[in-house]
Amino acid sequence: MNDHVSTHQAEEDARNESILIWVDGKLLPRAQATVSVYDSGFMLGDGVWEGIRLYNNRWSFLDEHLDRQFEAAKAIDLDIARTRAEVVAAVLETQAANGMTTDAHARLMVTRGVKTRPFQHPRLSQQGPTMVIIMEHSRPKIPRPITLATVPHLRGLPMTQDPKLNSHSKLNCILACIAAQKAGADEALMLDIHGFVNTTNACNFFIVKKGEVWTSTGDYCMNGITRQKVIDLCHANGIPCREKNFSLVETYSADEAFLTGTFGAQTPVGMIDGRTIGTGQMGPVTERLRGLYKTLVGA
Repeated sequence: MNDHVSTHQAEEDARNESILIWVDGKLLPRAQATVSVYDSGFMLGDGVWEGIRLYNNRWSFLDEHLDRQFEAAKAIDLDIARTRAEVVAAVLETQAANGMTTDAHARLMVTRGVKTRPFQHPRLSQQGPTMVIIMEHSRPKIPRPITLATVPHLRGLPMTQDPKLNSHSKLNCILACIAAQKAGADEALMLDIHGFVNTTNACNFFIVKKGEVWTSTGDYCMNGITRQKVIDLCHANGIPCREKNFSLVETYSADEAFLTGTFGAQTPVGMIDGRTIGTGQMGPVTERLRGLYKTLVGA
């Protein structure tokens, strides 16, 4: 397959060539927004990040995203060195500088900062932290339901690299995505350590069987904010929803499948490992949840 689709595929927008990027308190043109080659994030992937979306002048679920970012920073013993209010102010400053009111996506990144020498020990990160906000005009454009391929790469145990950490170290997921694309699919379907269906390399994963929505137990996947909103919407609107272990056997025979994430909200899946899921098109439950979510975020 040559026409790979990404769950983060957006419409081309020429305005993104002239965006201003927030780097440690300065708003810089895109070409000048740089960090040191000694930065912990560049050198070792030592940092945490969040992605947030702007709908009608409102950053959706900003509090939950900041909760997750500050929790992750504490977990890796990284001092963000800014209050939540200061982080929010930086987001709003970047938004105003770019004149954005809707259909924007921001990536908030914090690393341990600039190292004195090019080695691993965190004590060598003595100038920092480094904080960057990249904010782009962004309207998702996914021309067809995406295809998935199951890969051997797992989302692992918390004592290796906890999948709850939205860390800069995404190599495991990148390798999974590469394996899926080599198999002719758009993205990777990843299993947990027990062989149950877990997540994709970039998004949380759901199936629909006989009117019930299923997703993983959540033990081995990112604690997705959009994932939780979909679960909550199901409970609030009389749609049966189960967080449970399920296998590829059950997945292939699903009536529908979809992914969730901050960027694409709910993205339909048409094929997994060469098996057409349902009709291969967006199903009625996915379509209903997309409508409920759109109302929730005020899009």
